[in-house]
Amino acid sequence: MEKIRMPLWAELDAYPELKEAQDTSAGQFDYTISRIKTLSEFLLNGMTYGWTFVYVPYDKIRGVEEYFEFSEINKISEEDGKIVYSKPWIQDNRFNCWVEFERTPQMIREFQVWNSINFAKIQGKGFGKISDGFDGISDGAKDCLKNAVRSHYRKIIKNKPKEIRGKVIIRKLPRIGIISGHYAVELDFFLETDKIIEYKYY
Repeated sequence: MEKIRMPLWAELDAYPELKEAQDTSAGQFDYTISRIKTLSEFLLNGMTYGWTFVYVPYDKIRGVEEYFEFSEINKISEEDGKIVYSKPWIQDNRFNCWVEFERTPQMIREFQVWNSINFAKIQGKGFGKISDGFDGISDGAKDCLKNAVRSHYRKIIKNKPKEIRGKVIIRKLPRIGIISGHYAVELDFFLETDKIIEYKYY
């Protein structure tokens, strides 16, 4: 998949409680265009460079709360090429457009490695509040990845580990919808396990 081409959307109006909704000087589509750009960069970073994660499973016996965090490995820069936005349309109070990005030769080679080596394929679904704006989508992606990671390791690890660290890259086009006031984010990943830390004592 040398060229990434995906449809993305954003609401025409900011959620009333967001600070963007209070900006009376903004143009008609300023909020929407900003959201599309922020969302596209976030997803494309996950599709070209990937994300790292740290997962600490919940352990009632040891009194350990579940913890999960993820971060971008790298970000697309101007040297990597331009993100192209085209063919906009408005439907159901949403601004839609096609987002296109040409992977660099290095990105193509790295994705081919992910695709050719026997990395695990995982998928998940997560939710984030619409009232949180873009953070709601980011939270939905985090929840999605956590659920995918948790489900995968539960199947292959008998005893709960202390911590799991790894990397993922988004391998298919993202799916984002709205369910009961929440963004619903569905993502598919290739998974590489970096480290599994076991408890020393039981």
